[in-house]
Amino acid sequence: MTKQALLRASIVLCGLLVLHGCKSDTAKDAKVESALVLEYGTLPRRLLRYAIEDGSMATSTTEITISSMATTTSAGEELTSSPGFRFVVSSGPAIKLPSGNARFDIRIVKAEAIVPPGVDPEAERDFNRSAALLEDVGGWIEIDDLGIVQRSELNQAAKNANVPIRLLMTIVQARTSLTRVILPAEPVGLDARWEARKQLKVYGFEIQQIDRYTLIGYADDKLKLNIEMVQTAPQQTLTFVEEGVEFALKSLSMSARGEVILDLNALESSARVEGRSEEVLTVKAGAGTESIELDSAFQLKTEVEYEVSTKKAETIEGS
Repeated sequence: MTKQALLRASIVLCGLLVLHGCKSDTAKDAKVESALVLEYGTLPRRLLRYAIEDGSMATSTTEITISSMATTTSAGEELTSSPGFRFVVSSGPAIKLPSGNARFDIRIVKAEAIVPPGVDPEAERDFNRSAALLEDVGGWIEIDDLGIVQRSELNQAAKNANVPIRLLMTIVQARTSLTRVILPAEPVGLDARWEARKQLKVYGFEIQQIDRYTLIGYADDKLKLNIEMVQTAPQQTLTFVEEGVEFALKSLSMSARGEVILDLNALESSARVEGRSEEVLTVKAGAGTESIELDSAFQLKTEVEYEVSTKKAETIEGS
């Protein structure tokens, strides 16, 4: 296997597994359970509920960076600097439905690759082209007052055959644990801990994820949370025809920690997490086969600006 093929394989794996994706453009394929309270916290306790007003809007800027140490059968240990991505997402204006759910548009208004030194020029051009194709991609989403997605659909731009769907879904699903926290159904107080479990299907890969939150501070409807994310997967094999790569995943584990600043009246949260993942796999690309142990470090941060629209959204595709 060539160095370029190994680089591409490592980048694809990191993008798919460290920051998980989801094949479907609806909510039904990502199975999210209601939050399980582990500790109810101190008194007084209160119900935590989203109260998103009509016309609410948000603009968030997210950066993802990844670096990996790959140990292969042919080359030994080699540090791989994967590209990062920076994207700006516009959400809203929100429509409050009779059910109490909130429905709103989401659209990527700007996207760019953050390419480290030493990346193959052809790969760099691919990354920049992929990032550019994400602009104007979006859709709509409907969530209940606990933050659980009830319905969602991608827009026509997202269904364009040229759009890098795996990268798009990585972005969409990487945000779900951070920008819209799943809230507990029961009243909780300071130092409360709860978890949300997700059974994900990442283009055929079965992934289990647990997000654990700790309430460390609040003032009115603004919450400060610590988050711990854990991800595991069973052994499995999957082929990506587009990249000409077959992965036989032997083991996977990911853990991350960070902080979320959550406004219950807003569409998005600010967040910052960092973590590590370890994967053991074999990769077939063309006529070559490599055994790979991949140790990756990653960081993700999202910053949000809020506003309220002076006019309501008139229609939402798929209503």
